Order: sequence, then C-alpha cells, then structure tokens
Amino acid sequence: MSTTATYPHITKDSDQPARLVSTPRVRVAQIVMDYLAHGWSVEEMCRHHEYLSKAEAHAAMAYYFDHQDEIDREIAAECEALASLETLPARSRIWARIKARGLC
Repeated sequence: MSTTATYPHITKDSDQPARLVSTPRVRVAQIVMDYLAHGWSVEEMCRHHEYLSKAEAHAAMAYYFDHQDEIDREIAAECEALASLETLPARSRIWARIKARGLC
C-alpha cells in the first residue's frame, strides 16, 4: 500500500518553488537556509520569524527532507545567481555558511 505525503501549509505550483500558503512570499528554501546556515531548530526559526508557526516550519522541513534534491538545486541556483553579481559588496554570513556547506 502506498501513501502520498501532503503538506497542508505548503503550496507548490508545477513551475514555481514550494512556498508557505499563509505567506506566499516565503519559500521553503528560505526556511531551509536558516536550518542549513544556522542549525536552527523549528522553535528557533519561529522565534526569529514571528510570522512562522511551528506547524508551518515543521511542514517546510518535512517537505525539504522529502524533496531534498529539488530544494538543494533551488538554493544552489540562487547562490550561482548571487555569485555572478561580482559588484556586490561583502557577502552575508548566511551566504558564507551555505557556501561552506557546499550548497553554493
């Protein structure tokens, strides 16, 4: 018997990144970057982002672990786009941590 996972707080259109239903400007990849760059737990993410509920953060992380290649590619593409902008001032600490983990 096979089951299909659902993510009630996540929306994913076929040609768009996965996003929060309640705050569509927030992508799952952005939440995951907090996890990868800072090692934040769900509780820490919610403390730093007041708009984020624990259920949304857990759903985002579940989506990530079920679709890790997809989200890692999205993060890598974003890093490549940033890397191509040589005129940017010093990189952020988040970018440096993501790069150090090999995602950029």
